[in-house]
Amino acid sequence: MTDWSRLHHAYGTAEDVPALLAAMTPDPADDTWGELWSRLYHQGSVYTASYAALPALTAAARRWPPTERRMPLFLAGSVIGSTDRPDDTADPHRSHAAEIAELHALTEESLHDPGLAADPGNYASLLGTLLHLEGVEVWGEQLDALQEEEYEVACPACETDNYVVFGEHGHFTTTDGFYMNRDTAPRHPLRPRDPAELTGLARRLHTRTTADGHPDLARKLTYVFGAADCADCGTGFEVAEAVVDRWRDC
Repeated sequence: MTDWSRLHHAYGTAEDVPALLAAMTPDPADDTWGELWSRLYHQGSVYTASYAALPALTAAARRWPPTERRMPLFLAGSVIGSTDRPDDTADPHRSHAAEIAELHALTEESLHDPGLAADPGNYASLLGTLLHLEGVEVWGEQLDALQEEEYEVACPACETDNYVVFGEHGHFTTTDGFYMNRDTAPRHPLRPRDPAELTGLARRLHTRTTADGHPDLARKLTYVFGAADCADCGTGFEVAEAVVDRWRDC
């Protein structure tokens, strides 16, 4: 039996976590999920209670059908993917290998369920969860920005913040955070990567999103793994490298 009084979450001892885990429902709007997220994955940080909750989150995902299990999958994936964890905590890929293997299989099942994965937002989040579970740093978290159609990164030369935009507002870099409401700051066109030139993770993601029926996400990936120019100093840079650098600086 888990002694929750000896574990901690973002606000103190974790004695309140079992009741919250017992109250979980498939409804994403259920207030219980907000309570769990704030305690177990607070601004990217995780705690001893976060890992202790993984068996219950796995059990809920197993119990609920593919169209209803996204909340435990998302929370479990974020906990596993966090690098801001207690110093004395073992790597969850070793300490919770059984739960991770099952969560991976359940996420794959949901990714193939048209009732859930047909929505691009759900699909991108599920794909990010899969990367978390596989130990892929950065992109498990950052794939959600595909739906936001924007990354904020620093120029590697002058360190000016640039908004890399790829979507309904166009495909460009700008230093103006209100670009969607006005067109006054300089805009430098993005240079998407030819899909045939993608390698590694980029190629895997592009191939998968295309095969799974999400050509718009696949097209966005060519910009995310393409090149851009700083809208302030004009220096060229790789978008994906700038995303990784910003993640490491946080």
